[in-house]
Amino acid sequence: MIIEPRMRGFICLTSHPKGCEQNVKNQIEYVKSKGHIEGAKKVLVIGASTGFGLASRITSAFGSDAATIGVFFEKPPVEGRPGSPGWYNSAAFENEAHKAGLYAKSINGDAFSNEVKRQTLDLIKADLGQIDLIIYSLASPVRVHPVTGVLHRSVLKPIGTTYTNKTVDFHTGLVSNISIEPCQGDDIANTVAVMGGEDWAMWIDALKAENLLAKGATTVAYSYIGPSLTEAVYRKGTIGRAKDHLEATAFAITDSLKSIEGKAFVSVNKALVTQASSAIPVIPLYISLLYKIMKAEGIHEGCIEQIQRLYQDRLFTGKPIPTDEKGRIRIDDWEMRDDVQEKIATLWKQATTESLPEIGDLEGYRKDFLNLFGFEFAGVDYKADADEMVGVSSIV
Repeated sequence: MIIEPRMRGFICLTSHPKGCEQNVKNQIEYVKSKGHIEGAKKVLVIGASTGFGLASRITSAFGSDAATIGVFFEKPPVEGRPGSPGWYNSAAFENEAHKAGLYAKSINGDAFSNEVKRQTLDLIKADLGQIDLIIYSLASPVRVHPVTGVLHRSVLKPIGTTYTNKTVDFHTGLVSNISIEPCQGDDIANTVAVMGGEDWAMWIDALKAENLLAKGATTVAYSYIGPSLTEAVYRKGTIGRAKDHLEATAFAITDSLKSIEGKAFVSVNKALVTQASSAIPVIPLYISLLYKIMKAEGIHEGCIEQIQRLYQDRLFTGKPIPTDEKGRIRIDDWEMRDDVQEKIATLWKQATTESLPEIGDLEGYRKDFLNLFGFEFAGVDYKADADEMVGVSSIV
């Protein structure tokens, strides 16, 4: 079938298997070009199919020759209907890993569930014995609690007062004001239940209980802080409460891993175009300005560049892992440079529908968004028939 991008709001309803394959190959080549990293050899990535999780799996495998198990919740294709991009990414990753002689297996299901945890533990026990590194990179808007059975939905809302600021429709380039009403009722508790650290701790507890963590095992979860511009709706809003909980959980996990000399960290990463960030008002405008400035400064990074630097310059240097005053790894350091943020603050005031094409990088934003779904990659013939029925080799 000929597969073209079909948009509905902030979602692309289609994905291209060949484009997703090219995306994975590009990331692999980048990691290989940066040289070997003396990193973990047995790695579990929870949320392994897109964004930072996929980049982590690629960097572990092709930077450190690691055996990887990836857990994700993706939609396989059916005849005449493409699968989700994460499905095709994972299929391409496994193919490339196996060609390189690397162990790679995947589990497709709800990572919040006890069933998927059990399946993962059994696979580790059978194939790898113990795990050295656990990356926690889940980005889901909902969670069914495995103990209570309650469905929790996260919300992106300010706390206390209405938030009003500029945003952009990245499809049309229209800059407008948007107001977001404050959270109510159980919004904070629900958001923390979905995006906080409880599930991360459950994973680590389950692995530890069955002696599946190697001595000195490290676990890393990903977070974001961002600038003062987005603070009211992001870091000081409902999601910020969840991120606070995630960061507090890192200390609790480290305490629980003392017996095996293990440690937990939260890595604060930079703002990037992801399916999740595209749906957050204000963020697309901020990212389009950020991209323009960081590209001009020669310090722009996508997911793979960010994670490769995290591994090479922070996690696996042979020295203690550097953290900020709150114990967090800061790989958002280039984004948060004073000169970068000062330029964004100036441009933000100037940003209009008319000025944005010149002062921002909306085209870069759009391209990165389409890349998420396998579109607009050089070397892919999008006019040719594509076989949508691609399977992930380790998933029957």
